[in-house]
Amino acid sequence: MPLQPKRVKYRKMQRGSIKGVASSGSRLSFGEYGLLAREGGWVTARQIESARVTIVRSLKHTGRLWIRIFPDKPVSKKPLETRMGKGKGDTAFWVAVVRPGRVLFEIGGVEEARARDALNLASYKLSIKTKFISTHEVLV
Repeated sequence: MPLQPKRVKYRKMQRGSIKGVASSGSRLSFGEYGLLAREGGWVTARQIESARVTIVRSLKHTGRLWIRIFPDKPVSKKPLETRMGKGKGDTAFWVAVVRPGRVLFEIGGVEEARARDALNLASYKLSIKTKFISTHEVLV
C-alpha cells in the first residue's frame, strides 16, 4: 500500500498553488548526499515509492535512506463519463506538495559515485526536475 496518512481532519482538500521556494527542508539533515527539487509540483505517493524501491535496489541494501517528503494532500477525481454536478469526487490518490529547493531523498553510508547513480535513477521516476547535492559541496 502506498504512503498515505492514517487519519486526516478533512477528507477533501482544495488544489492550492505552489508559490515561492522551500523554507524548511532545504538542507541536508541526515545523510551525506541528497536529491533536491529544482521546480515545484506534486509528487504522488506512487512516484515516491517507485523512487524509493529504485534507490534501495541500486544501493544493493547498503547505506541508509531517508525520505524527506510525505504525501499528505488528497487529490479527488470524478469517475469517467459522469455528468457535472453531484458534488466533489472521491479521493483518487495522495500527493506531496514540493516547492523548489526542497530535499526529497537523502542517502548516507555509501560512496559518492554509487549515491549519484542511485539518485539519478530515482530522478527518472519523479515528475519534477531535480539536482544531486552533497555535504562536501559548498552551496552558493
